[in-house]
Parts: sequence; C-alpha cells; structure tokens
Amino acid sequence: MRGSSAACCAAPISVYTAKIACRNESPLFQFKILCPFASLTTTSIFTTARPFLSLSRSQPDKAKQKQKLWKFNCATIPSSSTVANPSNDFIVVNFYRFVFINDPHEEVAKHLSFLKGLDIHGRIYVNEQGINAQYSGPSKDALAYVEWLREDFRFSDILVQISPALNGHAFPKLKLRYKPSLVQLEGGISHLPLLDPTMRATPLAPSEWRKRLKEVHDSNCVVLDVRNGYEWDIGHFHGAQRPDVDCFRSTSFGESDSDEAIASDPLANVDKEKTNILMYCTGGIRCDVYSTILRQRGFQNLYTLKGGVSHYLQNEGPVEWVGNLFVFDDRLSLPPSAYNPEDTTVPSSNPQGCKNILFANCYICGSQVSELRHRNCANIDCNLLFLCCMECIKDLKGCCCPQCTTAPRLRPVLSGNQRYKKWYLYRELEVQNELAV
Repeated sequence: MRGSSAACCAAPISVYTAKIACRNESPLFQFKILCPFASLTTTSIFTTARPFLSLSRSQPDKAKQKQKLWKFNCATIPSSSTVANPSNDFIVVNFYRFVFINDPHEEVAKHLSFLKGLDIHGRIYVNEQGINAQYSGPSKDALAYVEWLREDFRFSDILVQISPALNGHAFPKLKLRYKPSLVQLEGGISHLPLLDPTMRATPLAPSEWRKRLKEVHDSNCVVLDVRNGYEWDIGHFHGAQRPDVDCFRSTSFGESDSDEAIASDPLANVDKEKTNILMYCTGGIRCDVYSTILRQRGFQNLYTLKGGVSHYLQNEGPVEWVGNLFVFDDRLSLPPSAYNPEDTTVPSSNPQGCKNILFANCYICGSQVSELRHRNCANIDCNLLFLCCMECIKDLKGCCCPQCTTAPRLRPVLSGNQRYKKWYLYRELEVQNELAV
C-alpha cells in the first residue's frame, strides 16, 4: 500500500488496578499507567435491557505497585453509563452504522459541536448512508462521545470496538466531515443498497463463526478475507486464501473473467446458489459493503463475522486465528491479547509469542520475520508498506529495495514501533540541518 430503568451510584475510590467489564466479566485489554493518580470515580449501571458497565478495584502486591494495570471490556457500553478515568489512559474506538441520515451536513455540525474541547483524534465520516468512525483519545473523552451518540435512537445499540493505545493518540488529528463514500471502493458505494439488511450478508456471532470455521473442510464453504494482502501477511483465519489485493478500492472477488484473475479469486467457479461464503474483515464494514455487491452478482449464501476480527478476538480469543491483527492507525499491528488479555487459549499451530511464524516473510530476503508489524520505506517518494527482518532494515537503511537507498528524499531509519510523520516535517528538519552547517 502506498503513499428500561437504571439505578446509579458513584463514589471516589483509591485504586492500584481497575477492571471495566460487561456482564460476562471477560476483560477486553490491559495496559500500564506510567503516571500515579490519587482517585477514580466509578459509576455502575444496572439494567435488564442492556449490558451494564462496572468498575472494581483490587490491591496488587507491593512489588507490582510500580506497574499499575488497567483492564477494560468496553465492547458494548450502555449509553447511560458514565466513567471518569485518568486523562492518560488512551484508547482507540471503532464503530460504524448504516442508517439513513436526511441532512448529513447538519449531522456533522452537531458532532463537531459536541467534540469541541474534547481530546479526540481520528477519522469520522458521515453521509446519507450512515457513519464510520475510528478515533483515539483519553478514555474519558473517547467514551463520552459514544455515550452522546447513543442518546440518538438511530445509534442506541451500535456495536463499539475498543483497543488500547499505549503511546497516546493513534491518529495525528481529527478529521470529521461529510464524505460521499464511507469506505473507498472503485465507483463509489452510494448506489449500493446498504440500508437494506436483506441485501447484506447474514451476520454471525463470534461463537457461531468459530463453529462454522471448524466445519469448513467438511462442507461446501469458502472463507473469504475481504482485506488487503498485506493485512493477511501478519494475521488471518485458518483456511483463508491471501487476497491478491493491495487496496480495498480495487477488490473484485466474484467477477473474474481472465485466467490470471480466476487463479487468484477464491470465488471463481464456485456454485453461487450452494456455496456458503464466510466473509471477514477487521471491523465488519468492508464485508457489509462488499456483500451487497456479491448479492447483486447472484451469490445466495453470504455470511459475515459480526464486528469483524476485533470482536471475535475479544469474545473467542485466537482460536482458528493465526498471527496479529493489522490496524489502520499508528499502531499498525495488535496481538490477540490486546483484545482479551486474560484469555489463555492459543492456536496450537502458532502460539502467541512464538517467533517461528511460518507464513510471515521478509519482503526483501524472504526469511521469516520475528515481528508481525509493517514499516514504510524510508524513501518518501516510495513509502511502500512492507514486512522486513532486522538485518535487511540495517542493510538497506529502512528502504524496501537497493534502488530506494539512493533516492534524493530519504527519512531516517526508525527504531522500535515508531511510525514516520508527515514528509514535510523531515524536509524542514533537513533545511534546519543545512542552515546549521
């Protein structure tokens, strides 16, 4: 890729570790608080109509007090709940909803007005077909937006995905605006019947998806990864073919006509009336969009993973999943444990933490990589996103090929999990260095 009624109670408490959980009490993720804090206000919501949000506290051993841990499970947060947390516990929030919005420009104005003064960075797009949002911020601000949104009946039951952002904001700034297409696809998506649930794939709960995957080899079924090839490279479900796609915009599954295209199309030559198509993507929106296209092309038995891979990992753990999950923000890659840290289930063929990851190879030399995380080519004019071993990073100075090492606009080699900033910042740094000389 380039370039019901509720009773509330609130009280301040001193804490060392905390846990936010839905009714099943399974945590979504944990992360460390580097700065100490004095107290936390908690509100518990009890309702028979929807899940409740609660906060519990516990005292760790003295030896562990220096590394304070927060544990969250916020995949379905009631709109009536409020939680005040320390300002430095950053999270990333993802959600979408296909629903008719009569005046999307007015809707954008309302959202901008509410977010004024909140520390929110990310991409929030609105149009006549609904909303698509991915953003980061301190949990207090990030969750306040969710609570406000759910006061609108159109979004009252929206599924929200949350993951940790250990290094603060995962997006450089806030972009909240009207956008003709909630996702980018060749020809746009405004003409697609996205508001008609019968035209979209049937959503499967994570538990049902897990059951279906175990039956794939004994049934007439295709597991379709509706993502990009580079996403598959660091993690995917067993039985899913690597997509021959570098950008979702150019996805063309089910419409191949040439011999070359047919060879890389998992839906080529399948029986459209009898074959079960199990579709998945990161959060679900790409599957919902593309399933309407497949429905129009005559595919009858379409199923999608509700909430995408992130929702599955939070509920089922990494069973049937191998590797990490690619995310479209500064973090780039998350291990399954980020979504459910207390889940000890690991796939037998590739336990988390194992460096012998057979499917992940260095783009340059082909050797196995120990870190499932992409990097961008140091050549600004290339900017290719690729997997790379440490030796090739050193040898090619962060570039993807020998040719790029001699390019006129090179950025410095990044260490660790850093990502490059905007190209003009490096140009300004170069100018400053030249002046200093």
